[in-house]
Amino acid sequence: MQYEVTLPADYDTGIIRARVDRLGHLLDGWEGLGLKAYLLRERGVHGSPVNQYAPFYLWRTVEGMNRFLWGGGFQRLAEDFGRPAVRQWTGLGYAEGTGTRAAFAVRHRQPVPEGADLPSLMEDAAGAAERLAAEDGAVLAATAADPHRWELVHFSLWEHDTPKAEGDLYRVLHLSAPGRDRLPRGRHW
Repeated sequence: MQYEVTLPADYDTGIIRARVDRLGHLLDGWEGLGLKAYLLRERGVHGSPVNQYAPFYLWRTVEGMNRFLWGGGFQRLAEDFGRPAVRQWTGLGYAEGTGTRAAFAVRHRQPVPEGADLPSLMEDAAGAAERLAAEDGAVLAATAADPHRWELVHFSLWEHDTPKAEGDLYRVLHLSAPGRDRLPRGRHW
């Protein structure tokens, strides 16, 4: 799951950093959460065209996600920034890397082509998580699909700002990972 809050070009991103410093720990023990990466892109840094706060979640349970969205966790963000659209994908694969400290994240979205051989494409997409996680400096990698928009998303966390993954590069401000060790590994079907 991910939502994006795109901020004005002259926005003081220190406000987002302070917000995460103040509130990020609130999800450190959230039941049902695998992990939440508090992500920030800054205009002109690492090729970003925008200032954007864009947390990314890997949920272990639907109940945990629902409690966050409908039970008050999401409400604070909506009150402060307006209610952004929340993207959800269905997990295809997850793998742990050997990296220990997540400093950067990469998110790459790609359309599923019309007429694609879905079993082969999804098998390859699930394997992409394993391949990314095996790269030097990778902390973890996940791949998921949205069958409504027919889109794949590849998400990975890295120790350094030169990851072996293509996509939007974010700084990780905080990582809440109460259920990371219980996220299912490998292919998810």
